[in-house]
Amino acid sequence: MKSETLPGGVTVPKIGFGCWKIGGGDTADPSLDNWSLAALHSALELGYTHFDTAEYYAAGHSEELVGQAVREAGIDRADLFITSKVSPSHLAYDEVLRSCEASLRRLQMDYLDLYLIHWPGQNVDYTETFRAFNQLVTEGKVRHLGVSNFDVPLLRQVQALSATPILTNQVPYSLGERSYVKNGMLAYCQENDILLTAYSPVKQGGVNVSPELQAVARAHNATVQQIALAWLVQQPRVITIPMSGNPAHQKENLDAGKIVLSETEMAALG
Repeated sequence: MKSETLPGGVTVPKIGFGCWKIGGGDTADPSLDNWSLAALHSALELGYTHFDTAEYYAAGHSEELVGQAVREAGIDRADLFITSKVSPSHLAYDEVLRSCEASLRRLQMDYLDLYLIHWPGQNVDYTETFRAFNQLVTEGKVRHLGVSNFDVPLLRQVQALSATPILTNQVPYSLGERSYVKNGMLAYCQENDILLTAYSPVKQGGVNVSPELQAVARAHNATVQQIALAWLVQQPRVITIPMSGNPAHQKENLDAGKIVLSETEMAALG
């Protein structure tokens, strides 16, 4: 599996497993538990090690299922990279601490590898947010900090408040979604050793299929979705977190990290 290694030695897989829809949508849906656990188990068996969840996903039930699947699989916690996120309504100092404790309790884990601000909040005092974030790192409950859906000015603001380097900004980025290229975020991350974590990399199975994309897929005997993922992870400081409940598609997603595109193919895709 390809990975990104940042200054300080932290290594993150290029392709992880996004847990939106595991356990439900914005509320818990226990009727999805069997499907969700089967999806998580197959991902673990295939070799996924980075799982990205959030307190918002299924109102915390996603975290419960991730923790359950890891325990049932008997995988050493140290071999995994677990990300969760605090919601924008919980960015006050005390609320950050409570949210993190609740996430750890639902996961039944002692620490998070990465803790993100899920979305920028309204009228947030990020000084207080990062006072809590920095405390969580000091206490060993969180190993690395990051954000999601931030623009460059706001990312710069929180970088100045974080006692440890910001590891990632998680944003929508794909062949068909380039807004965070246009606003300068991709270049900023690459220039400053920050991972850009691309979510919705294949738009839940739908990819804008151009003749160029089809031609590259045929040349590699791959699906267009695999080429879309390969295009992302071949870029420096870019990782991605596709999600699928289908074991065959999960394997295809993971195998996309093995595809090497030529400079000409990268340019043809944009």
